[in-house]
Amino acid sequence: MILKPLKPRKALNKAFLKVKPTRAEIDHFKANLIRLLNRTVDTESEEFHKNLVSMFLRDTWYKPNHFINTKGRTDLVIHIGPDAKSHVGVIIEAKRPNNKAEMPSCEKINTKAVQELVLYYMRERVLQNNLEIKHLIATDTYEWFIFDATLFDRLFAQNKHFVQQYNDFANGRLADSRTDFFYKQIAEPFIESITAEIEFAYFNLRDYLEPLR
Repeated sequence: MILKPLKPRKALNKAFLKVKPTRAEIDHFKANLIRLLNRTVDTESEEFHKNLVSMFLRDTWYKPNHFINTKGRTDLVIHIGPDAKSHVGVIIEAKRPNNKAEMPSCEKINTKAVQELVLYYMRERVLQNNLEIKHLIATDTYEWFIFDATLFDRLFAQNKHFVQQYNDFANGRLADSRTDFFYKQIAEPFIESITAEIEFAYFNLRDYLEPLR
């Protein structure tokens, strides 16, 4: 596996680089980002930080056109439309900042956060037949790893062996039906076997603390 982290400017669709935000939009974004970082508490729970991320995304960009909430056991999703009846477009796994063991890094992505994203993606893509997923994100509020859904589709949803393993797990045909079994016995060894290049956007909000303040 070759990991290729991209800075946001490189990862962003070039069409968006031509869009010039207004001063009011910049100030609005800056105020919400400072609020997010001020409210972050390293020792607080995953649920605490999931709510912070949800509020930040909703108040900065997505309300009222895109509904943000949990879905089943998925930490956080952004819907294509204004309510939960619309398809999921973005899947987010949120961790607390001091949970380094479960977060990916630019050197290693085969961690629980990414394994969880794989499970949530397969539920949407295979069980729900959702073709509108755009991105998958792992974040601890400071660090953000953003994967294009086409990568997950190619690596997981188009791999017949992996889909069969997932279906066997989802239908209770394997030795265990707990999610930890899926992470350790199915997702982890499969991700470890990947030899393709893995491209993702990465940024750390800590790098922007000084100019923000």
